[in-house]
Amino acid sequence: MIIYTYPVRTAFTERDVEMIEPHFSIKPLKFTGSPVKLPFYFILQAFQLLFYLPKTTHYLCFFAGYHSYLPVIFGKLFKKKVFIQCGGTDAMNMPAINYGNYRKNILRQFTEYSFRNCTKILPVAQALVKQDYRYSALIPEAQGLKNLVPGLKTPIQVIHNGFSGEFWKDLGLERKAQTYITVATGISKSNRAMIKGIDLIEEMAARFPDAQFTLVGDENYSTHLTNIKVLGKLSQKEIRNLFNHHRFYLQLSMSEGFPNALAEAMLCGCIPIGSAVGAIPEIIGDTGFILEKKDSAALVRIFQDANQADLITLRILAPLRIKTHYDYEDRKNALLQVFQ
Repeated sequence: MIIYTYPVRTAFTERDVEMIEPHFSIKPLKFTGSPVKLPFYFILQAFQLLFYLPKTTHYLCFFAGYHSYLPVIFGKLFKKKVFIQCGGTDAMNMPAINYGNYRKNILRQFTEYSFRNCTKILPVAQALVKQDYRYSALIPEAQGLKNLVPGLKTPIQVIHNGFSGEFWKDLGLERKAQTYITVATGISKSNRAMIKGIDLIEEMAARFPDAQFTLVGDENYSTHLTNIKVLGKLSQKEIRNLFNHHRFYLQLSMSEGFPNALAEAMLCGCIPIGSAVGAIPEIIGDTGFILEKKDSAALVRIFQDANQADLITLRILAPLRIKTHYDYEDRKNALLQVFQ
């Protein structure tokens, strides 16, 4: 049995379970993202790990942090393999925007211990292994595992996210000009909004009053701009339908590992506009537009250029790129191979 631990349940963790479950027995164990509840969850997790220990063959952790600490200890004590999927915050140190495991001393220690003592690290993007961050002067340049965990010797294998082109697809609908969409949760919190680049979207909405912007994921986010529509959490079918009614997808984050919604939107025929962080430039390739620095004037030029581009060709190339490089079956096969 594979014990799968994570702090929050997401579409990403659900997809992993979907990939693994037909081939291996897997037991998801949700931890907590609340600091106040940590003592209780450490005790609960210890009892859970002990209860399932006789059947456990592997541990899989979604990100490193508090929730990966006990699985790593159990793995060492009882000679079980432990795999940690590095996804973003566990490879970042960005105190200026209150983001990243390494800005908090205790969390950094739990994260470092987990990475140093697990069997293998499985980042979703090469950028999480080591990167020189240049997007914003507020952020230290040295990011990624090898910069933040000095002397790290644990084996690393990049396994990109993978997506189903059968579900996420262009339905051939007519799309209005200057329609932009982004998916981001928790943006009613100011630091989360900045991390996800919502401040830039607000600036662009003010600069282009005839354009229409849709923010999906947090119904509590408020704005005074009438050309920004705010929606709460939606089902995947509802999000797919929205993608198919928008021409552009915006991923203007200050930090990302491998943003799922970007790839899903591209499969639906949205033309991507993204920041030069994490795997975003790699995902977009030559099928959209990259903002190299966090600069409003540069983004205005991109918006202008994007609306003058060959949109028909880009709409065809965007889904093709995801199907070619980030296929669902490719990730599934690579993940299953880890447990052989």
